[in-house]
Amino acid sequence: MPLIAPPLSLYVHMPWCVKKCPYCDFNSHGLRSDPPPYALYTELLLADLDADRVDFGDALEGRTVQSIFFGGGTPSLFAPELIDRFLDGVRERLPLADGAEITLETNPGTVEHGRFDGYLAAGVNRLSFGIQSFDDDKLKRLGRIHSASEAETAVKSAQDAGYDNFNLDLMYALPEQSLEGALADVERAIALQPTHISHYQLTLEPNTAFAANPPPLPDDDHAWAMQEACEQRLADAGYGQYEISAYARPGRRCVHNLNYWQFGDYLGIGAGAHGKLSDATDGSVRRRWKARHPRTWLDAAGGPGRIGGDNPVADDELPFEYMLNALRLVDGVPMAEFSERTSLPLDRIAPALAAARQRGWLTTDPLRLQTTALGQRFLNDVIASFLG
Repeated sequence: MPLIAPPLSLYVHMPWCVKKCPYCDFNSHGLRSDPPPYALYTELLLADLDADRVDFGDALEGRTVQSIFFGGGTPSLFAPELIDRFLDGVRERLPLADGAEITLETNPGTVEHGRFDGYLAAGVNRLSFGIQSFDDDKLKRLGRIHSASEAETAVKSAQDAGYDNFNLDLMYALPEQSLEGALADVERAIALQPTHISHYQLTLEPNTAFAANPPPLPDDDHAWAMQEACEQRLADAGYGQYEISAYARPGRRCVHNLNYWQFGDYLGIGAGAHGKLSDATDGSVRRRWKARHPRTWLDAAGGPGRIGGDNPVADDELPFEYMLNALRLVDGVPMAEFSERTSLPLDRIAPALAAARQRGWLTTDPLRLQTTALGQRFLNDVIASFLG
């Protein structure tokens, strides 16, 4: 079964933030007394991209970048001029699709008034705000540096600058949060008229401050009640759920994240960035990640030391890797895409498919790979059934 090269995206990691939040397990590093070398980091992002282009030459040939995502950390710590310089460099190196989605993550406490104009002029056409909650007490307990009013002001400033496509990140099942509190956060978010809302449960991740000293969180039943109630309220307001934690207005689903969930390809550049690339010439799927610590990555200056790891995905791991992404989508994916994006025949997963359908986890549609409502609730178990 020949592998068909999927859409290609570019992920850019900006590792610094003002302060590390106690729940965060991302590769983010709080600011110290000396400011980070933002300009140097920007230049070395292009060096990292150049080196990846050499390493992946054949696999990149003739492919167009559909989306770019600046994640972090807090990318809005980087001035618009640096984002503009970087995007100009990308355009010189890779073909961008017409109207390519270019997203920049931003936190309300880190954007100076007027910067949104600059990001828009640089080519950033979508923003993602790390709001998390509109309750000042909850924000304080989450270690956020902004208030609810500052969050609303930042969003309105972006709208005034001309942004009409933006996401708001919200969390639920926060410390001592009630169902009414979770719904109040959703109401405040809807009032700002975003095109997209990410709504996800706070979880205790290993090696975080919250894991070491857990706060009092709602139990599983209360968390599930919050998810169901908020999901219904978002649907009533016109936000369709298309992924476990993603809701969008019609036509405003996140192109970049959809590419992840559909097992698309993406180059990952910057400290700790992860990438995945398929090579249609030999049918291989390869994952590469960069050195995690900014200092290590910077010292490599685009050389081999920038690589933290580089592994082909073995055939017996591909079904799990594929399902880990595709089954998150509420509408599922065409069954044929499994073979197109893994080069494996469907009979490799036939026993696991049959078992999952028997348990009521997957629909019985032979042309579509899609979870049922029960499968969505027990998604980790469904995905795990494709291991090995």
